[in-house]
Amino acid sequence: MADERDPFAYPPQWEADVVLSDGGTVHLRPIVPSDAEALRAFHGRLSERTRYFRYFGPYPMIPDKDLARFSTVDHHDRVAFVALLGGDIVAVGRYERLPGGDSAEVAFVVQDGHQGRGLGSILLEHLAAAARERGVGRFEAEVLAENAQMVRVFRDAGYQVSRAFDEGVLHLEFAVDLTEASVAVAWSREQAAEARSVHNLLHPRSVAVIGASTDRAKIGNAVLGNLLAADFTGPVFPVNPEHKSVRGVRAYPTVLDIPDPVDLAVVAVPAAGVDEVMDACLAKGVKTLVVVSSGFGETGPGGRGAERRLVDEARAHGMRVVGPNALGVVNLDPAVRLNATLAPTLPGPGRTGFFCQSGALGTAILADAAARGLGLSTFVSAGNRADVSGNDLLQYWETDPATDVVLLYLESFGNPRKFARLARRLGRSKPVVVVKSGRNTVLPALAKTGVAVDDASVQALFEQAGVIRVESIAQLFDTALLLAHQPLPPGERVAVVGNSSAIGVLAADAALGQGLVLAGDPVDVGAQAGPDTFAAAVADALRREDVDALIVVFVPPLAIPGTTYARALREAAEGLPEAGTKPIVSTFLAAEGIPAELAVLGPDGAPTHGSIPSYPSPERAALALARATTYARWRSSPPGIFVRPADIDPAAAKSIVEAALSREPAEVELTDDEVIALLGAYGIEVMPFHVVSDPDAAVAAGAELGLPVVMKTASRQFRHRSDLVGVRLDLTAEDAIRNAYAELTVVAGVPEVYVQRMAPKGNSCSIGLQDDPSFGTVVSFGLAGVVSNLLGDRAYRAVPLTDTDAAGLIRSPRAAPLLAGYAGGEPADLAALQRLVLRVSALAEDIPEIRALMVEPILASAAGAYVTGGRVTVGPPPSKHDSGPRRLRSSG
Repeated sequence: MADERDPFAYPPQWEADVVLSDGGTVHLRPIVPSDAEALRAFHGRLSERTRYFRYFGPYPMIPDKDLARFSTVDHHDRVAFVALLGGDIVAVGRYERLPGGDSAEVAFVVQDGHQGRGLGSILLEHLAAAARERGVGRFEAEVLAENAQMVRVFRDAGYQVSRAFDEGVLHLEFAVDLTEASVAVAWSREQAAEARSVHNLLHPRSVAVIGASTDRAKIGNAVLGNLLAADFTGPVFPVNPEHKSVRGVRAYPTVLDIPDPVDLAVVAVPAAGVDEVMDACLAKGVKTLVVVSSGFGETGPGGRGAERRLVDEARAHGMRVVGPNALGVVNLDPAVRLNATLAPTLPGPGRTGFFCQSGALGTAILADAAARGLGLSTFVSAGNRADVSGNDLLQYWETDPATDVVLLYLESFGNPRKFARLARRLGRSKPVVVVKSGRNTVLPALAKTGVAVDDASVQALFEQAGVIRVESIAQLFDTALLLAHQPLPPGERVAVVGNSSAIGVLAADAALGQGLVLAGDPVDVGAQAGPDTFAAAVADALRREDVDALIVVFVPPLAIPGTTYARALREAAEGLPEAGTKPIVSTFLAAEGIPAELAVLGPDGAPTHGSIPSYPSPERAALALARATTYARWRSSPPGIFVRPADIDPAAAKSIVEAALSREPAEVELTDDEVIALLGAYGIEVMPFHVVSDPDAAVAAGAELGLPVVMKTASRQFRHRSDLVGVRLDLTAEDAIRNAYAELTVVAGVPEVYVQRMAPKGNSCSIGLQDDPSFGTVVSFGLAGVVSNLLGDRAYRAVPLTDTDAAGLIRSPRAAPLLAGYAGGEPADLAALQRLVLRVSALAEDIPEIRALMVEPILASAAGAYVTGGRVTVGPPPSKHDSGPRRLRSSG
């Protein structure tokens, strides 16, 4: 963090690019003395009315004395932020600490032409975050009662605001601590702003192709040709300095020569020429940029620097960027018809949105979607993803009425915590299907606990957010075809109907193998059955109350064309109300996708809801159905609530960590006393113990703690071995304590021994924290034992946890039935374990410096959950929390 005594320095995390309510961007940072003249110019652009509202008087000019004071702050007791657009200040917000307390007076002013864009609420969020860091607990503000817009900013921020009115002036006061309401308000505004920025990208009124070439081998020619072939509904402007027309369309030497406004520019010039193109686009006022050119971050450090400059410059001027190295963007809305990509083949219009990082795969993905009959609403291939990311698209699709299913091909996460939050929220209304590459090549780092998060655990984290994870592009489409065209299954009971007993058995085995439940034996109508008999069997199965979904398998007979059976199947389904609530999947005629005979066509001739997907094999049909069933179960389950224990002391925990890091700023393992104090600050009580170095002290400790006691060697080498060679349990007499001390010192070779009050007997468990490179901090839970350790039988959830997450976590390990009374055992107090998990989760949220934590052993019994030990490593936080004021992720 910057030196707080230096007026020219400020914490780097206070600088941010932010998206405004209209989808534009500004750059936000603390003010510095060199901003004085820009501040004077900003003041000069304010209207008399705006100056009056801010200063309660005319104040036509800023005197030099005030200018120096306004532009020079200490970034501690006096903090000010400026919002910059193209180098000009367009808004200023500041607070000044009031004498003798933790309150500060806050005020801000926005240039007239930029009022109504959400700058006031963004400034308030960033000022409140800075205040919390600097120990300011409350804001006070004086606002003229007639300044309704400013009053609304404070009122709608989600804080508990008290008001007092005196002679036309409102005095407002509120605590700046984050509340559920203030976080919800910030996230709602973030969603609206980021969705709007993507809407601007996908709904341009005009498109320029910069680098439109007459050479059909060049990408600029391909993009222009695809735009024209798709019949984009707005004007298309080729930019080519050497030709007056390209593909029969008038061309312009530069984007500045285009007489009309340009909403979207597709850049297809070599990387070396992009800076010049960017300058022209900024001068033209282009809103969004799609850079299909390569030669940026994918080439190494030099390319990454150029990419960073490109994005920083764009954001500073209010522009969003797709790419570089992008395939492009598609919007198949008949009112838009945008194909600003290098892909010549597009699927038909549909209700599925697709985000892809890989430009190389994008063309094949679009062609595959077209071949399989999966219609798309929108498609974005972001390439290097320097600015617009999958998270931006999640924000857009959440409120896009044209999209019902979301597909993602991801190679990495820009902000994994935000992804989990957005996917969890979006998944409650629209399924999110993800294929994540690198599952077998990128291994998570091994935490200090010695427990690595393996791929099965990453799968559990996806499931926590309701994400449907698939293994390949083929499975992505398999699942999407079902979700896009059929209803979600209301349960897991599946009927199988077909005209081949052999294939019917295969389908039944596949369904059982995927965890589905068979609703009776497969129905075989026989190889000679006609279309009417076949359709009647399908209808009978759909009508059954014990059936939630249907797998239809069909082998074409020799006498009657298979298309006749397909039409009979579709017509039977269309005529039944149950078909609207129970999904049907098929293995039909060796066809893949949506065969014409199984399609229900919309007004545009494309397959719509009710179409029956066909799969090359019953195994693929069953897998798609199983994934939809799992998702439907998650979506119908209670979402849970985020629970924060009331009796916690974050300030005490932070002081413990700060003291430890003052000894060693990199990484340091906390002492026993520090661990006990840290856990105690979050209501996690460790069974009392003493560390002794001779047998007399051991006896005295046992007497003080109360018998029986447990004794453990201080040597970590023996502490957690399953054979308990370093532990002696249930010691009830002085001789037993002395003997145990002698044995433990011989075994471990060290004199120090722990003497601890004995907890009630129970199943030994552990709760851990570790920082996963993909998801940030995760909480883990497992039962102790050789078999559990050998099989890696731990469950994981990403922080923060809801009460539902915590309950699911302790029930997820394969050995979890032992806690519920398996084989006649006494059930443990699961509620007590759940409360422990939530306390650990709260600790992880509040103290990001915790690099690794393991609370173990925890003895879980009917009497409760008793913590007997723990270890904690702290250091600089390696992953950022998804909290704080709104900001775009760094382009670096």
